[in-house]
Amino acid sequence: MIHTLILGWVTFVYFASFLCYLLAMLRGKAFWGRLATGTALAGFAAQTLALIMRWIASYKLGIGHVPLANFYESLIFFAWAVILLYLIVEWRTRNRTLGAFVVPIAFLAMAMASLSPGIDNRIQPLIPALQSNWLTSHVVTCFLAYAAFTMAFALGVMFFLKGENSPEETGWQRIRGLIPAPEALDELIYQSTVMGFVLLTLGIVTGSVWAHYAWGSYWSWDPKETWSLITWLIYAALLHARLVRLWQGRPLAFMAIWGFAAVLFTYFGVNLLPGLHTYLQS
Repeated sequence: MIHTLILGWVTFVYFASFLCYLLAMLRGKAFWGRLATGTALAGFAAQTLALIMRWIASYKLGIGHVPLANFYESLIFFAWAVILLYLIVEWRTRNRTLGAFVVPIAFLAMAMASLSPGIDNRIQPLIPALQSNWLTSHVVTCFLAYAAFTMAFALGVMFFLKGENSPEETGWQRIRGLIPAPEALDELIYQSTVMGFVLLTLGIVTGSVWAHYAWGSYWSWDPKETWSLITWLIYAALLHARLVRLWQGRPLAFMAIWGFAAVLFTYFGVNLLPGLHTYLQS
């Protein structure tokens, strides 16, 4: 279908955008930065169109549902959410350096969805457990949370790359000079984490209500539920440490990176375990 072809091309558009962001850092040329942003916007617009087309196509097949129901669609939406949040942050901060760290994550998600032979990209009927209006609210909030935590992870990596300022002018020092100040990175990590934490909380709550509707229990200690709770606790500890113990700088950046590892396992790792959420493997 045409929407699948568009999504396949978006994968390469995001890769091109990543290269432009990288060149903007290495060469220090505004042209490459503007081209990178324009390419990312073009890819985001095409991806949005493809998602809408896929949604419409599902209704034409008589199985209409939001394109969030299987592993392929979740990867596509995750990449979409990452680019959306990144473009908002770039617009707010007027700094394109973050693109070199965030856009490749969206590219990898799209590449996994579009190029992996083990992932089925067909539009499929919903299994009974997914036939609920809670599907949209639960999945959207969870994946927007994952995208916000992705931003915090990338900012944490940038914090460590920023390092200490040196009076010696070198190529690496010039590149580090393009990265925002540690104080600005610290604040952005905090804001991204707060956003992700609130959204993940909403995702867990809506998921519990949905679980009661679908399976008769608010909480079943399914691997997905358990690791979502672990991830929630990690970021709760991060925010608590920031507010009570005034953790800033390196400890905060380290916890943002560590928390993202939990996010990845919650998203990918639990699919290898038997549970109520194994339908995401389809």
